[in-house]
Amino acid sequence: MKEKIIEKASELFLKLGFKSVTMDDIAGEMCISKKTIYKYFCNKEMLIEESTTLVHEQLHYVINTIVSQNHNAIKENFEIRNMFKEMFKSSDNSPIYQLKKHYPEIYHNIIKIEIKECMSCFFDNITKGIAEGLYRKDINIDYYVQFYYILIFHINENTSSEIEARKIELEALEYHTRAMATPNGIIELEKQIQNVNI
Repeated sequence: MKEKIIEKASELFLKLGFKSVTMDDIAGEMCISKKTIYKYFCNKEMLIEESTTLVHEQLHYVINTIVSQNHNAIKENFEIRNMFKEMFKSSDNSPIYQLKKHYPEIYHNIIKIEIKECMSCFFDNITKGIAEGLYRKDINIDYYVQFYYILIFHINENTSSEIEARKIELEALEYHTRAMATPNGIIELEKQIQNVNI
């Protein structure tokens, strides 16, 4: 039952927002009593913490699945972007923005974990792109990882609308890729941009 509550809460938090979803809403959606939820979670913050951990695990499972499909580095980034778009398509508000605003302590805890995972993903992608001849060999990988991390997290932390965040993230992905790309990389980038649905 605990896992089912976490799954339903995660779904509602991402769809409607961490602030607006109440324990009553979750109980009503699951057709259980609020008392049943409090049996496993003494307060809403504890449930949010468990839910954000689950979402983090799901995100990185899907990212690893995409990476295992052996797309080229540029297509891989666009596939990951599409996954995020699908995952948050029913949300009007940016979940990261809401978490930071209303539950800063939980936000800071999850971001600590996320930083390490994201930096590793960015590093692997750039290394792969260089090996494929899509990214320039002369770039400082550590700097470019930092640049992209700052761009993406700044967008999500400071943009309240999920739709607006997706548009800016697409611009950031193009900006990041163009900065690293070889002529072959530019050709692949243009191809991916043509296939994008915002």
